[in-house]
Amino acid sequence: MKVINLSDSNSVLNKYMSELRNVDIQKERMRFRQNIIRIGHVEAYEISKFLTYSLKTIQTPLDECLVNTYDDNVVVGTVFRAGLPLHQAFLDIFDEAGNAFVSAYRYYKDREMNEVGIKVEYCASPELNGKTLILVDPMLATGGSLELAYEALKSKGTPKRLVMACVIAAQSGIEYLQKIFPSDDVVLVCGAIDPILNEHKYIVPGLGDAGDLMYGEKI
Repeated sequence: MKVINLSDSNSVLNKYMSELRNVDIQKERMRFRQNIIRIGHVEAYEISKFLTYSLKTIQTPLDECLVNTYDDNVVVGTVFRAGLPLHQAFLDIFDEAGNAFVSAYRYYKDREMNEVGIKVEYCASPELNGKTLILVDPMLATGGSLELAYEALKSKGTPKRLVMACVIAAQSGIEYLQKIFPSDDVVLVCGAIDPILNEHKYIVPGLGDAGDLMYGEKI
């Protein structure tokens, strides 16, 4: 799996990321969601560079011209609930894409809340055979959500290409996915990579619970 860390280069993405992490700024839910969307726009643009392109003839009011546009049949797949703003961001860029959704949630298997399980309950997708699947999820902690989401979506067909995108990834989660997807044909684009998970499997320094910051605490 090829990993691209966008924070390694200087860009406006780092400003959006700093606001996402800032404990004072992130109290504003609308601003938090908007920063997720802005990061998604940057990531979608970077991912567009990996697609397959060909020249096409376009008729203007004055003459014909050749334009190099992508040929991929794109499907944007998202893990509920935190993935929704990121999904919208990618749909803003790939506006003709198909849409796939997987409902997955984490739960703790022990009272100490150290052992995490992930359960998938719902999957809706167009046929994926031969298509380019862009699978997005804001936080890549253990890697389990993306792995199970992809397994669920494979019931709808086998994509020609898999690209994954997250806002923040833990290094251990990346290493886990590299074992699941050893081929360099699979690409993971990250807004930033953080070093560790804490005992409850949250990314550190991270930003907290992305879903709660977007939509409010759950019970």
